[in-house]
Formats: sequence, structure tokens, C-alpha cells
Amino acid sequence: QVQLVESGEGLVQPGGSLRLSCAASGSIESFYAMRWYRQAPGKQRELVATIASAGTTTYPDSVKGRFTISRDNAKNTVYLQMNSLKPEDTATYYCKGDRPGVGYDAWGQGTQVTVSS
Repeated sequence: QVQLVESGEGLVQPGGSLRLSCAASGSIESFYAMRWYRQAPGKQRELVATIASAGTTTYPDSVKGRFTISRDNAKNTVYLQMNSLKPEDTATYYCKGDRPGVGYDAWGQGTQVTVSS
């Protein structure tokens, strides 16, 4: 039932930075993990960052060292800081909140990130 809304879309030059935000209508502590995914046209959805309720973060090799996921529980907001952006980072980025059980996960509407000269 918690709604997620992403923001921070934009056009960035290669090597630039962008921060995405995911604001929840309720406490993000109701999720056991918050995640960021991305999907480019014609490509499969890719998990790019995870932060567990305890604060542990994980990243795939494609973004490790460049992306950082963080949260502000008081603001019910999760962030994705993206540095050293590459053209292949161009995609629609989605925020997701994980809950136990099938069908309980929450998804945001997506925000577009374009990395181009």
C-alpha cells in the first residue's frame, strides 16, 4: 500500500553526476530492503543498488564504485547518487521496496536518466 515516487530525472554529460530520490508515502522501515533498478529500451531490467533495513548496501559490478544508495528514514526517502556516469547508464530508473511474500513489493513510476554529450 505504500507508494513510491522517484524524482531527479535529467540529462547529464558523460563523467557527470546525478542524484535520484525515492519518496515513500509511508515509513520506508516497513520494507526489509529498498532497491534501485534500471531498464534501457530493448534491454532487461537490471538491479543496480540495494540497501537492507540494517543498512547493508550491495551493488553489481556494472555500477560498483560509481553509485551509492542511501536512505533518510526520517524523511522516508531513499537516494541513489550516481557519479562518473557513462552513456550505458542511460535508462529509466525505478525505486522498489521489498516486503515478505509474493505480491507485496512496491514500485515507483520510474525516472529517466540520459547520459550523453
